[in-house]
Amino acid sequence: MAPMQFAIGDRLRLRKKHPCGSFDWEVVRLGADIGLRCEKCGRRILLPRSEVERRVKQVLPRLAPSEIDAFDEE
Repeated sequence: MAPMQFAIGDRLRLRKKHPCGSFDWEVVRLGADIGLRCEKCGRRILLPRSEVERRVKQVLPRLAPSEIDAFDEE
């Protein structure tokens, strides 16, 4: 099976909930390890690519630029 393709800014829904209660993460770093940022609390984590591929439940649509600005202001 071919590895999943990720890009900076992709939004992912993972199978397990983060302690803050969110399932949704944004890709902020790529490589052998993938950096993710929680969309609710902003916590950043680094996971091996194989772990991210196993945990992904759904790839979410990207946010529009106006939605990103509104999120950053909170």
